[in-house]
Amino acid sequence: MDTRTTASTQPSLSIIFIVCFNFMSYVASGLPLAVLPGFVLNELEFGTVWAGIVIGTQYVGTLLSRPLAGLLADRFGAKSAVIIGLVALVLCGILTTLAIVMYASPWLSIWLLLGTRVIQGFASAMVSTPCCTWAIGLHGKSHTARVMSWNGIAAYGGIAVGAPLGVLIRDQFNLASIGMCIVVLGLFALLVAVVRRPAPLGRGERLPFLHVLWSVLPNGLALVCSSAGFGSLTAFIALYFDSLGWANAAWCLTGFGIAFIFARLATPNVIPRFGGYQVVTLCLSIQGLGLLLVWLAPLPEVAILGASLTGLGVSWVYPGLAVETLARTPDANRNSALSALSLFFDMAVGLAGPLMGLLAASLGFAQIFLSAALLSGIGFVLVLALRRGAR
Repeated sequence: MDTRTTASTQPSLSIIFIVCFNFMSYVASGLPLAVLPGFVLNELEFGTVWAGIVIGTQYVGTLLSRPLAGLLADRFGAKSAVIIGLVALVLCGILTTLAIVMYASPWLSIWLLLGTRVIQGFASAMVSTPCCTWAIGLHGKSHTARVMSWNGIAAYGGIAVGAPLGVLIRDQFNLASIGMCIVVLGLFALLVAVVRRPAPLGRGERLPFLHVLWSVLPNGLALVCSSAGFGSLTAFIALYFDSLGWANAAWCLTGFGIAFIFARLATPNVIPRFGGYQVVTLCLSIQGLGLLLVWLAPLPEVAILGASLTGLGVSWVYPGLAVETLARTPDANRNSALSALSLFFDMAVGLAGPLMGLLAASLGFAQIFLSAALLSGIGFVLVLALRRGAR
């Protein structure tokens, strides 16, 4: 009994250790989320569309970097990709500090800020998916659902910690301090990652990325429908609260993250037991309900509840779709397959900023969350079709 417990504990600790690199990356991503829109609107005096572009640019950068991340990780190993990403994160922190300090030159500041967001997106692509395949490569496919679960907890937990922490740092020190915190996080993670054991490279034929992307397309479209809600929430919840005269918008992101983590911890075996597609259909229905609550919220507490339900719904969407994807992918292409699936997430979140910003400019911020709820409904129907096809 003790031997079995030890054998089970060792992979879990190793997986948690590796996904902590992703946690630090997402804390760094969360730090500016609640404060950059206000900086763009108030200090730089640009409009809501520009605020959405600044937030969404990171996800565009991640989207464009996904193929490279997958190819590098498949060819040179996931650890190498993670180290490259952490170096980029340090550079992002330095440039973020410069962009904020140079606010007296608004156009120079915003273009520099956009550049830093692209670099942060590149860093995220190099760290997030390779962390998964690093852990899977070390411990085998039987741990795929566990790896996806912990990596997602690291990602959304990082945002849940980073968003209010960014507000606290701004209030206690100044906005430029956020950039320096990103530098410290990146350097610490880099020093630890260098000494970790790499995973062996997958054997077999390496398919062209476009071939892998086409095979992932159906699951990717379902992920787009889910991820648009997350993108809308992160980009516009602060401005939505401001438009209603409400405070504490960062608690929506915290509630989202806490609910997300709770779902992962409370139901660790839900995908192996029920199957990826069945779990995803339930999650999309919960997510849609949460976004409708944000849309209709008469009080900030109701909006926070809606954001928390959205986090509960998002919790198992990516792992469920990833497990279904990897079950049909050769080992030599697992990095490319997960990078391709994640690319759809980035596309949805990156486009949510500017497109929902245009919608808000004409119809108001509330309609953003109604539109995101409708997309969740479309995703629900699509996954039902995929589930029937898999049978």
